[in-house]
Amino acid sequence: MRNIGIDLGTTNTVVFIPQKGIVINEPSVVAISVLDNKILSVGNGAKEMIGRTPESIVVSRPLVDGAIADYRVTGAMLKYFIKKAGGFLSFMKPEVLISVPAGITSTERRAVIEAALAAGAKAVYLVKEPVLAAIGAKIPINSPSGNIILNIGGGTTELAVISLGGIVSAQSVRVGGNKLDLAIVDYIKKKHGLAIGERTAELIKINIGSAMKQTTEEKISIRGRDLASGYPKTIEVGSNEITDAMHEQLREIVQIIKGVLEVTPPELCSDIMDKGIIISGGGALLKNIDAFITKITGVPARIADDPLFCVARGTGIVLENLDAYKKNVMAKR
Repeated sequence: MRNIGIDLGTTNTVVFIPQKGIVINEPSVVAISVLDNKILSVGNGAKEMIGRTPESIVVSRPLVDGAIADYRVTGAMLKYFIKKAGGFLSFMKPEVLISVPAGITSTERRAVIEAALAAGAKAVYLVKEPVLAAIGAKIPINSPSGNIILNIGGGTTELAVISLGGIVSAQSVRVGGNKLDLAIVDYIKKKHGLAIGERTAELIKINIGSAMKQTTEEKISIRGRDLASGYPKTIEVGSNEITDAMHEQLREIVQIIKGVLEVTPPELCSDIMDKGIIISGGGALLKNIDAFITKITGVPARIADDPLFCVARGTGIVLENLDAYKKNVMAKR
């Protein structure tokens, strides 16, 4: 029996195989030829093409804000990842467990199942992302005490209070790493009159981005197109400017913490104050995000170990113990 766990993300797709660990971590990007609608490249190869393609090639992200926007392309992408993960065992149909946003609708759920079945899965299990993130972050989710997990992905940020193996209250906002990148693009356009691409914005965020202002500022020089002259130009930006650029989006993320805590039973709230908020997902890698959340909410926050792969590790743990997590597994087909 061969099982595959897939963290199907807006930005990246991570594939986990029990006993092997993470076998694939590639961008959720597909390059398509316009003329015959053929898929040219998936993952790393397709990401390299972003912002560099001729008119005959379109590079698309089939997932928008954590939901499937393009069903056919998602199916093709899943097929590529399942095949690549399967290697020599491709004649056996695998059972596939996929992470889905907590706020998923039944239509979106069906789309994921059908895309996975079309990609060659024998059976498809879906588990909500915050639950997987909590399991992957080694939170004992089946205990009768409240645990809170904040999973900041590329397209969505989800917060869930988990107790006794289930979600007590949860909220998600369609703000994640991608919106932070776009905020940086906008800011640099307005403030410096320079047009830059999303990839450059992402590099700025990774290198000098911080959720809080720093006393010793870091600087980075970036190249883009000067909007006044139309020629390429290099400028230097500082980390505090980038903090300003991302401020609105970060406030939105913190807002959901307040929303969830307001509807969480008081007993669980006191557990949460003791244990704090665990942050997972790619957004957890943003400098000082934990300090920022603690400062605004007053709840201690800490980053999970290896936050980028919490959800993928969670899929592996659930696959190995399907019986133990039965009530979290949805839609077996």
